[in-house]
Amino acid sequence: MDQQNIKNRFGIIGNSPALNHALNVAAQVANTDLSVLIVGESGVGKEAFSQIIHSMSARKHNPFIAVNCGAIPEGTIDSELFGHEKGAFTGAVDSRKGYFETVNGGTIFLDEIGEMPLGTQARLLRVLETGEFIRVGSSKVQKTDVRVIAATNKDLLESTHNGKFREDLYYRLSTVPIRVPALRDRKEDITLLFRKFAVDFAEKYKTQPVQLEEDARQLLVNYSWPGNVRELKNIAEQISVLSPNKQVSSIDLRRFLPDQPNRLPMVVGNGTHSNVHEFNNERELLYKLFFDMKKDVTELKKMFVEILQNPGEAAAAAAYTKENLLREYPVTADLHQGAALPASFVQPVGAQQPAVLMPHDDIHEHEEVEESLNIMDKEKELIVKALRKHKGKRKDAASDLGISERTLYRKLKEYDIND
Repeated sequence: MDQQNIKNRFGIIGNSPALNHALNVAAQVANTDLSVLIVGESGVGKEAFSQIIHSMSARKHNPFIAVNCGAIPEGTIDSELFGHEKGAFTGAVDSRKGYFETVNGGTIFLDEIGEMPLGTQARLLRVLETGEFIRVGSSKVQKTDVRVIAATNKDLLESTHNGKFREDLYYRLSTVPIRVPALRDRKEDITLLFRKFAVDFAEKYKTQPVQLEEDARQLLVNYSWPGNVRELKNIAEQISVLSPNKQVSSIDLRRFLPDQPNRLPMVVGNGTHSNVHEFNNERELLYKLFFDMKKDVTELKKMFVEILQNPGEAAAAAAYTKENLLREYPVTADLHQGAALPASFVQPVGAQQPAVLMPHDDIHEHEEVEESLNIMDKEKELIVKALRKHKGKRKDAASDLGISERTLYRKLKEYDIND
């Protein structure tokens, strides 16, 4: 089957070189039994590639099942994949077959493979290497003939270095890697996709398809699309239903595009555009915050030491600072004249300084108190605060932390937190 027929059959829109290369690799590997790892951001259509591989393989008449590893709780994922025996755990009132048993001869698509617990990864590795598995609560070894296609939006190689993913499983899964490009990397396909979605939604809602003016097309192409094709489809549906004009301008389109892409901005310096740094990695942002906090605390300590060692100069500096602050921020005339300032705000130059509560001999100018910058300590602290805030409700705490409830459950066990 040639590439255009594949696109027509599976509804693939676009002609970018990166997309065409991914389709070529999928077509070439389809008729083998090699494990495939599909890599790409969320929303790029990784599951469509798994269906292409299965439909073009010798297993196409056998079962195909897609399993989202991130949506199955850690305590039940082994049972879901490999089955369990009656009485294996609380609630196991009957024996149950797992996916690797029911899909024997077919294909299993394991989405979000990076979320799979380490224990389950060991079981999966055994299936890939020997075709053997054991039900939960059983000692009987069973055989299965299942092809595994995995997908992830994470850097699994980095996860292996962090101990979050087994290195041997990574290399076993990535026999043939397929990288699906992000939508922002295939700009030439954006307007084609939008036009297709607009026509589909016009048929669905019995309306005329919306069309983009030139300025709207440029805005659409230059948007970063953090949600990729899924986000573009949602925007096309919103415009098809809610836009009063069928000829959409850039002004109309801006009402439907988010003001801020899904990034974490940090403004430093004077706040100009050149000083805006964007952090796509959560860990990178946290490290930045912690080091900035340490730097600020260190500077405050040095300032406090200088005040204690040079009280006269400190008072003069305070008076100078007050004068400049009032000149820069003239809130009221009374405040500028000093009427609203308490007597303790600034001591007159040469005035008797108040007694210091800390002995001078205990202060060293270059001494710094070490504080923990361990990312795990900070993460544990945030989790504890979130649980206290929501009175132990894990679902609410996970939502507040911006993580899944299953990830929170894993973190509680990892940090030995009793909520």
